[in-house]
Amino acid sequence: MRIFLDANILFSAAKSVGAIRRLVEEIQVCGHECVADEYVIAEARRNLEQKFPSILPDFENLLHGISRLSSPPSLSTPSLAMLLPEKDRPVLASAIQHRCQALVTGDKTHFGRLYGQTIAGVSIYSPQSLAKLIGEILAIQDGEKK
Repeated sequence: MRIFLDANILFSAAKSVGAIRRLVEEIQVCGHECVADEYVIAEARRNLEQKFPSILPDFENLLHGISRLSSPPSLSTPSLAMLLPEKDRPVLASAIQHRCQALVTGDKTHFGRLYGQTIAGVSIYSPQSLAKLIGEILAIQDGEKK
């Protein structure tokens, strides 16, 4: 599965060795591809520079395991305009255009009502719901190894 990581996921994964970093690692252990485009990478980097500049080397290390994609040309469709504020539309548009099966975001304010929905082939997950899915996949893989 190709999973698009929102800026808040990148920020949290870089900031601490906590649940979000473990989620990103588990996604990779399961053989899934973590992707991010230059739009979300720039947003995460900007926020880290402002709030936690000493963490920037950890952020750069995190990016080594993530497929970096170019930001797609603006994809302004009426359906996205009705779903999300302008600054969040490029995130979903990029996930759609880069043929991701999933988008994980901690932005409950703007994406929360979309959690559990699939839009143009992209399923939208909270970190918790994706962690549950990845845990189920790991359990199945462990069962197959026995």
